[in-house]
Amino acid sequence: MGISHYIKEIGRGTRGAKALDRAQAADLLGQVLDGQAGDLEIGAFCVAMRIKGETVEEMCGFLDAALARVARFPATRRPMVVLPSYNGARKLPVLTPLLALLVAREGLPVLLHGMRTEARRVLAADVLQALGIPALQAPDAVADGTVAHIGTTHLHPGLARLLAVREAIGLRTPGHSLVKLLAPCHGPALLVSSYTHPEYIQTMTGTLSALGMHALLSRGLEGESAADPRRQPRYDGVLAGTHHVLAEQQGGTAAEVPGLPEAIDVESTARYTRAVLAGELPVPEALAQQVGHIAHLARQIEARGA
Repeated sequence: MGISHYIKEIGRGTRGAKALDRAQAADLLGQVLDGQAGDLEIGAFCVAMRIKGETVEEMCGFLDAALARVARFPATRRPMVVLPSYNGARKLPVLTPLLALLVAREGLPVLLHGMRTEARRVLAADVLQALGIPALQAPDAVADGTVAHIGTTHLHPGLARLLAVREAIGLRTPGHSLVKLLAPCHGPALLVSSYTHPEYIQTMTGTLSALGMHALLSRGLEGESAADPRRQPRYDGVLAGTHHVLAEQQGGTAAEVPGLPEAIDVESTARYTRAVLAGELPVPEALAQQVGHIAHLARQIEARGA
């Protein structure tokens, strides 16, 4: 037992480190999630993986371990749209709540999961609370056309502890890569996720393809699932593990977005979200296109019957 022998393999630096196979990665993360690894071991694991980078095999193993342990939501009639939200607002308002509510208008059930991993960030969950949507304390049925959100600690406390390591070491952890690909559902789900650096797209699409998942990926707004309202990103779709480029990135950046507040606080963001939903302000074109891609993929999932 213990993970020191795994750390010895992955912690030899950028040239000497060896990748783990899927079973080894699942065993390693399983021990971390189950509380069988000490704080020093977990810190060493996180730093070693940050230097080495995760492979597709390792990410598949990490997801195997997580899905065997996390609390899952019941199957829904239509595909569940899952929005991981772990970055929050830094310079621009967090628009993931607006995206979630726009997708729900398409008649789809929407689940947002996340937690605070950096101080002073405004979270999507904070904005949803301000909009009158309370957080769930445990997985529950999500009706078509509604939005639910849950903190990571209620999915699995060990996963939340792993993510919290970022506050101690100042670096993103393998847990952050994991939750970007986590769809904690028993039934068909469409994961809507993002990447911050172009090199991550290969690992993400490779993992999604290997696991036969459904997903929509793009460069998000400050690491969030929602698109940056000022520009049109590239969209990658994965349907039952088959990867397609749905739309290429369009050049140019909008000088302004009508009504988008300069402030990033909860109430300013909630006020803007309400105004867009009420038709008092236009839906940013980037978000409108993202919703269109989500609805299109959801219909394809339904047509496949899985």
